[in-house]
Amino acid sequence: MPMGIVSDSDFFSELNSAKKSHPNGGVKPIDIIPPVISGQVIDSPNKGRGNGSVEVPNALRKVIGEEAILNGRAAAIDLANSFGLKPSSVSAYTVGATSTATIDERPNEPHLKDIRGKITGKALNTLRKAIKHITEDKLEATNAKELAGIAKDMSAVVRTMEPDSSKNPTNVNNGPTFVFYSPQQRKEDSFDIVYAKE
Repeated sequence: MPMGIVSDSDFFSELNSAKKSHPNGGVKPIDIIPPVISGQVIDSPNKGRGNGSVEVPNALRKVIGEEAILNGRAAAIDLANSFGLKPSSVSAYTVGATSTATIDERPNEPHLKDIRGKITGKALNTLRKAIKHITEDKLEATNAKELAGIAKDMSAVVRTMEPDSSKNPTNVNNGPTFVFYSPQQRKEDSFDIVYAKE
């Protein structure tokens, strides 16, 4: 008979048939006593968050920051909501800070820069492959509208690849800037004449 939940009458009928078929006339009882496991829970003050601590683990901060970089802010906010964290915390974790109160201190920024660097590296490899496949033959076979689109896309690539200093030429000279205003001299004829009566 297959195992499962059976009624009492089925159980006792199978038990009686087992007793009859056994050579001693009965079922030999099997005494299996599970061992008693006793343990002790010890509070360790040096590991984990500790009792009453509400600080978010740093590994979770890094994961939320990565999620914001890889899949966008909305995905990071959804992840943070599942842990009961606020969107303002997501903003802090995205820049490498550990909280909104210490937004200037960014201990996780190197980790996030590494993630951005990996993404940028993959994107640059794909860009190189795409540019490599733009050949003279393909350019000659395209119409003017498509050529204009390609030129626009390539100019965007060039702007993206330029260093920050060349993008904003006003930041080239970081020294003080002096502006001199010289007043214009006006001739006497340009003033109105007012006659005084005495």
